Amino acid sequence: MDRRHFLMGSAAALSAAQSVFGSANETVRVAVIGVGGHGKTLGGRGKNHIEGYPKVPNVEIVAVCDVDETHLNYGAGLVEKLQGKKPQTYVDIRKLLENKEIDAISIATPNHWHTLMTIWACQAGKDVYVEKPCSHNLFEAKQIVAAARKYNRMVQQGSQIRSSVAVQDAVQKMRDGFLGDIYLGRGLCYKWRDTIGRAPVQPVPAGVDYNLWTGPAPMHQFTMNRFHYNWHWFWDTGNGDLGNQGIHQVDVARWGLGVKFPVKATAIGGHFMFDDDQETPNTLNCAFEFNESGKRKMMEFEVRHWISNHESTIGVPRQRTVTAMAEGGEGRPQGAEGGRGMGMQRRGQPDTIGDIFYGSKGYLVVDSYSSYKTFMGRDQEPGPAANEGGDHFANFIDAVRSRNRESLHAEIEEGAASTVLVHLANISYRVGRTINFDPATMTITGDAEASKLATRVYRKPFVVPEKV
Repeated sequence: MDRRHFLMGSAAALSAAQSVFGSANETVRVAVIGVGGHGKTLGGRGKNHIEGYPKVPNVEIVAVCDVDETHLNYGAGLVEKLQGKKPQTYVDIRKLLENKEIDAISIATPNHWHTLMTIWACQAGKDVYVEKPCSHNLFEAKQIVAAARKYNRMVQQGSQIRSSVAVQDAVQKMRDGFLGDIYLGRGLCYKWRDTIGRAPVQPVPAGVDYNLWTGPAPMHQFTMNRFHYNWHWFWDTGNGDLGNQGIHQVDVARWGLGVKFPVKATAIGGHFMFDDDQETPNTLNCAFEFNESGKRKMMEFEVRHWISNHESTIGVPRQRTVTAMAEGGEGRPQGAEGGRGMGMQRRGQPDTIGDIFYGSKGYLVVDSYSSYKTFMGRDQEPGPAANEGGDHFANFIDAVRSRNRESLHAEIEEGAASTVLVHLANISYRVGRTINFDPATMTITGDAEASKLATRVYRKPFVVPEKV
């Protein structure tokens, strides 16, 4: 199985890479990988994938794949409901990738699987939409881009804010000098996260292939806290909230600043307030320094997990924003503004998820997933604002048809660059000191302990290859 799949002829893969859809009316056949959700309630991001593709003309979900039988059946049923036709079902993605009728795969699995599945798909001649963060560590960030380039595949990270028409306009305004000299970008992830408690070891639930679920990660005894959704809070499978919700705002902050890789990263924080199984920090302050073309810029990022104020207008209902600022306060929020993936609110209190850019002429606020506001001059007078989303799945399908990777709003090289910031900050937190990074070699410098955390020991046969 391994040799037959992984060493499939390069000529065949490259031949598949050259294929171009004959017309816009030709059906693009998609497989969704990871169709479940949060365990107690079915759904989650995989459900968004299943619901998103049928809205794009001439796209058909022809297969679904999941290692949990309950989730697999749920996903297949949802596809049948939306398309009127049952998809093929798979437990093992390697079997699915042998299906030559599939043009593209859409990955909504846990983070530790993202890169390896993408590499396998590229080798099999498939295009890939992969959820954020596209990599679980720094090594994978390099390998996923290398695979996309070698096999000439369209690979898009699921950073859907990049497809927001309003946020695209905001970034263009900053590029055009509307804010003047931008010196600082700040990302916020204040998202209410309750304790996960402590979960006992128990037998693997019926219908779950736990070996496949674990994949590249070390094998642990089964607990519900290491399984659906709560896998985010363990280093072997997740990247904390910085790499969960926060990667969206990290990506926007880097995009808006117009930078790629930092030369320094530092993070301090901890797992405060709760006594539970979580390994990753629930409160984290991060700082990144950039020095590109001799010009220094700075980026800050903050994760908070519980009671918090808002910042600027982020999280404050629109009808209260101007009044609240005029009165010098933040208003009394009644609920969150829209935006998919905003999570659970507690007692009517909205999350504070967004970005702020500070320039010599004013500041710009990206609020949630599809809106921005500006405040100009010393008096912070309201300036241009907009609220308009976009279709990230449709953008991916357009590139699958055109074979033009430049048209992708979150092409994998951009997606991987943002995950590098997540990994550097998490490594800094784990070793307890500032990390120096060489963008030219994509390596941590002068710190052997930190460098070890740039990759992992992979559990065979689920190994991210040194040569893709």
